Amino acid sequence: MMPAEDPLIRLMSWMSPAFPTGGFSYSHGLEYAVEAELVVDRKTLTDWVDDVIRYGSGRMDAVYLAHAWRAVDAGDDDRLLSVVEAAHARRATAETALESTQQGVAFLDAVQAGWPDARLDAIRAAMERAGGTPVLSVAVGIAAALARIPLAPAAIGYLHAFAANLISAGVRLVPLGQRDGLRALAAQETTITAIAAYASEQMAADVGSCNWMVDWLSMRHETQRTRLFRS
Repeated sequence: MMPAEDPLIRLMSWMSPAFPTGGFSYSHGLEYAVEAELVVDRKTLTDWVDDVIRYGSGRMDAVYLAHAWRAVDAGDDDRLLSVVEAAHARRATAETALESTQQGVAFLDAVQAGWPDARLDAIRAAMERAGGTPVLSVAVGIAAALARIPLAPAAIGYLHAFAANLISAGVRLVPLGQRDGLRALAAQETTITAIAAYASEQMAADVGSCNWMVDWLSMRHETQRTRLFRS
């Protein structure tokens, strides 16, 4: 994988909704939030996504992305493997574990297909030997470091794509119009920027989440009678 002449081009390709990670099939518990009438309009969707990024898996995953990026940048395989293990262990439910790891594997598969790199092959082989499966944010951190995409835009791009996927799910589920979806996404800009900056300064041992409602809804989603999404 040669470094991108313009890192923004590579990052835009990887964070595009068309990039084949299967993100369109996951709602991160939002489907049951709509079922329970906790998310019913643009305001509640905006607040919901903001909370997930500010206090939940968005913040947690941004920290792990940063640590994965730094481990690869330093050539520290042991540190990277510990990040892979920790990020995987922090999934609170079976559905969010499936969501994050399947997208992580799909992301690396797609990166390897489009931008082959012997270093990425070696990293994936090391993860397989250790029995580790990277979640999506760790996979993005690995690939971004190899492509020499700076950490700050990589974290912002990841969080923006995460927010956009949740909002897209909300637009379909509530349902909302496209303009309401755009307004909900525009409202995340300040939070995304702040959490990306926060994540770059945190120790991996300090990471955590306090979005217990999302975890509960994810568990309820497992037995929801009618489901459009896998989480």
